[in-house]
Amino acid sequence: MRIRRKPNLIPRMERCANVQIEDPAALKGEWLKVISGYSELWLELGCGKGRFTADTAEQNPDILLVAIEKVADAMIIGMERAYDRGIENVRFIDADVLALPVIFAQGEVDRIFLNFSDPWPKNRDAKHRLTSPDFLALYENVLKPEGEIHFKTDNAPLFEYSVETLIREGWTLFEVTRDLHEHGIVGVMTDYEAKFHEQGVKINRLVAKKEKR
Repeated sequence: MRIRRKPNLIPRMERCANVQIEDPAALKGEWLKVISGYSELWLELGCGKGRFTADTAEQNPDILLVAIEKVADAMIIGMERAYDRGIENVRFIDADVLALPVIFAQGEVDRIFLNFSDPWPKNRDAKHRLTSPDFLALYENVLKPEGEIHFKTDNAPLFEYSVETLIREGWTLFEVTRDLHEHGIVGVMTDYEAKFHEQGVKINRLVAKKEKR
């Protein structure tokens, strides 16, 4: 079904044009050369309304954070957050995760964030999970040899599936926790995460690295 976009979306995006990349494929292999002054390139896949995006970029001014989101009505909120706060080291892309090989060169990315991705709970839909083998292969291609995936979810079955799949696909796991905020808030939260935390929902998190190619 075609998603109907808000009637004021275009002027809102035009206002924030300096934080959006309309032709990201043109920067493939050149991201940190064209947008210079940054030491690393981080990606957030499925940034939603961009609370995590804006806060993470603001707290790490030496990195370039690129946020990818295919729902523009959500992404514009993140764009406005970054633009209104004058955050210069973030860029937004209206695209699908499957476009990663078109947008980024092999070994160009230092870190990938997967925050509260769609769990696709039915077994027949497992291939759509962003931690399924096919997606992990996409990430491995664009990540540097010691690049990292940072994954968070409130969905316990998705987390267990992801742990099992990552290990099976040859990734090494670090910082694995099934209750991230047990002793107080840790790191930057997404909008969903803050909501879930207030409701007492446990947050699962891990870091994955595939050092050998």
